[in-house]
Amino acid sequence: MPTVKKKPSLDFSLVGLIYTSMMLFMCLAAMNSKANLLYGVFGLMIGVLLVSGALSRLGLRKLEIRRSLPEAIVVGQPAVFQYEFHNQKRFWPSLSVTVGELSGVEAFAKQPQAYLLHAAAGTKATVPMQVLATRRGLHELELYQLSTSFPFGFIKRAIRRRQKDTVLVYPAIAAVDERLFSECLSAELSGARIKPRRGGSDEFFGVKEYRQGENPRWIYWRRTARTGTLVAKEMTQVAPPRLLLLVDTFLQEQTSAERAAVERTIAMAGSLVTSSVDRGLIVGLCVWSGGWVAVPGSRGKRHARDLMAVLARLQENVTADSRMLLDKGRRLMRSGTTTIVLTPHEVERSLMDQARGNWLVIGAGSEQARRWFRFAGEVDFEHCMPPQQEATAGR
Repeated sequence: MPTVKKKPSLDFSLVGLIYTSMMLFMCLAAMNSKANLLYGVFGLMIGVLLVSGALSRLGLRKLEIRRSLPEAIVVGQPAVFQYEFHNQKRFWPSLSVTVGELSGVEAFAKQPQAYLLHAAAGTKATVPMQVLATRRGLHELELYQLSTSFPFGFIKRAIRRRQKDTVLVYPAIAAVDERLFSECLSAELSGARIKPRRGGSDEFFGVKEYRQGENPRWIYWRRTARTGTLVAKEMTQVAPPRLLLLVDTFLQEQTSAERAAVERTIAMAGSLVTSSVDRGLIVGLCVWSGGWVAVPGSRGKRHARDLMAVLARLQENVTADSRMLLDKGRRLMRSGTTTIVLTPHEVERSLMDQARGNWLVIGAGSEQARRWFRFAGEVDFEHCMPPQQEATAGR
C-alpha cells in the first residue's frame, strides 16, 4: 500500500526553520548591541515571514478543483487523470499548488499527486496526472489536500476538501497467444466450424424481393427476366464462434498464494474477453459473486466493458466450488459454443472428465496458461484484489 502524505495545515520547511533561526539570532544581536540597523533588519525579516504566511494562505483561497477521470483503467497499465483548477479570486493568482489524494490511494502504486504552476485570477487551468493502478475494483476518491509553500518556501500551508468520484479498475490484461484461439474455436454438431446466417456477402443463400434503396449489384437478373418480378440475391455472412467463459474463483485456503492464483484466473478471463471481442467473437460469462452472475453471449466494445465491469467487481468466493460452476455451465451451454473453464487450482482428472466435449480447461498455474497468457512483469497478483478482501485475509 502506498505511503499517504498528510500535511499539517501550517508547517515550516527546512528553509523556513533556518530562516527563523537566523531571525532569532538577529534579534539577540540587536538586543545585545542596541544598534538601530540590526533592529531594522530584524523587523524586515519578521515582515517577510508574515508576508510569506499571508500569501500562501491567499493562494489556496477560492481555488476549486474538479477531477476528470476515465471510465475505467486497467491494473498495470498507466492512466491519466485530469485535474481542473478554477481560480475564483478576482485579482490574485494561485501559484505553485500541489493536490494530493488522501482516500482511495490503496488502488495505486503511489499516492496520486498533481502540481499546478500557475492559474491566473478568474481563469481555469487543467493539469494531467499519470497513475498506475495495482488493484481491481470500484474505488472512491473523495478526500484530497491542497498545499503550497509560495512565495518564499518558508511556510507550508495545506487545506483538506471533499469531492466524491469513483473509478473502476479492470483486472490486468495479458497478451493472448493466437494458438489458444485455434484451440477454442467452436464447432457445430455437424462438425462445421462456422455457422452461416443471412445478411452478409459471403455465399449465396436464396432470393428475395428487391426493395428500393438496396444495392442494385445484388439484383438477380436471370430470375427477374423469367418471372417479371424484380428480385435480389440474398447472401450469407459467417457467424463468429461463440465462447462461454466459466471463471472459478473458489478459495480453497485463505492464503496469499491461493488468492494470487484466483486473481490470475480473473485476469486471464479479462484478457480473453478483450482479445475475443477484438476478434469479433461472441463471448458469454458465468461466475460467482455473492450469487451466480451469467452474462449472455454477445460482441462489441460495450459488451466487453460490461463483462470487464463484472470481473472487476467480483467478490470473495468461499461458497461455489468448481463442480458447482460446471453444473451451472452445463445449463448455459448452447449448440456451437466452446466452453472455457478458467480455474486457479490444479486441473484434476475428474474435472477433465466432467468437462468433456467442446470444453477447454485452463489452470492458472499451469505451464500451458503461462504460454498462452503473457502478463507484464510489474503485475503483482498477490496484491491485485480489492483492499477489503485483503483486509479480510489478514484477520
